[in-house]
Amino acid sequence: MAKQRIISAEAQSKQEKIAPSSIRPRRLQDYVGQRDLIERISITLQAVKQRGEPMEHVLLHGPPGLGKTTMAHIIAAEMGTRAFTTSGPALTRASDLVGTLTRLEANDVLFIDEIHRLPIAVEEYIYPAMEDFKIDVTVDSAHHAKTLTLQLKPFTLIGATTRAGLLSSPLRNRFGISHHLNFYNEQELLEILQCATKSLNIEGVSESALALIAKRSRGTPRVTLRLLRRIRDFAQVRANGQIDEQVVEAALGLEGVDELGLDQLDRAYIKTLRRIYDGGPAGLEAIAASMGEDSGTLEDVVEPYLLQIGFLARTRQGRRLTAAATTNKAYSAGIEPKQALLADDEALFVDVPSSS
Repeated sequence: MAKQRIISAEAQSKQEKIAPSSIRPRRLQDYVGQRDLIERISITLQAVKQRGEPMEHVLLHGPPGLGKTTMAHIIAAEMGTRAFTTSGPALTRASDLVGTLTRLEANDVLFIDEIHRLPIAVEEYIYPAMEDFKIDVTVDSAHHAKTLTLQLKPFTLIGATTRAGLLSSPLRNRFGISHHLNFYNEQELLEILQCATKSLNIEGVSESALALIAKRSRGTPRVTLRLLRRIRDFAQVRANGQIDEQVVEAALGLEGVDELGLDQLDRAYIKTLRRIYDGGPAGLEAIAASMGEDSGTLEDVVEPYLLQIGFLARTRQGRRLTAAATTNKAYSAGIEPKQALLADDEALFVDVPSSS
């Protein structure tokens, strides 16, 4: 269910995860947001290029859709090398990793998404590769077994994960740079939208419409670009290609996205916690069972944004709705009932802080 949500930060296809080159920034100076990360990467890149060394290994962690894959390609471009992309679940055997590592040229970038899902046997091969740029390969078997040491060319490993806590300490400690990516603010998303409209040749869009899209994008660039594409299609068919606030409202209303960027699954989570568990506290597994959803889905793709906007609290006793999510003063923050998709269920959440 979550994979089909327009506001899900998870990539819905391989093509979407690796954004078209016309949209993806190619250089560090074009990357929007994540200023602390940009500064750290910029300093390191300048230093290693002056010394003629490979870039340090980098671990990027945080919610999906914030630009981890894009950053890997930018680092490779800045180093003047290639980026090879794979994922933890795809590396099922040590031989899969050996084949990938031996293809790398000097200073190439190996990007491993979902690195927390690497099998232990594969992870152990990475340690000497990261530290000494070599791997030991066993050939033959039983008493004929021999171990060969393969020397690798210096490379940079960039790991990405949404679950940094699941990484083993030995693996995590081998990264020279570790950085948590944060959600974007509305101004940063607006800047991304402005660049995207030029790259996609979208005309007839007002600045206020772009600001409205940014406001409903859950602080996530992947979501904001997905919304833009859906609204572009809607405008082409229903509004002669013109995109204003009314068109954005209509398009997102059709997709079930409300003024806060919440959709049906988000609202179902809040409704379940409020009506069945009296606002909490309640355990995640219990909430998931009541909704008929996977607990991992709720934890990874629903709860982060509810936490971000202050609607949910995680306590030792369980999940609990905050005052902002439980007051009965419907639309007291200026959300008109005719605009809201929750008009039929006012008690779910209101008293939303205005975005002044």
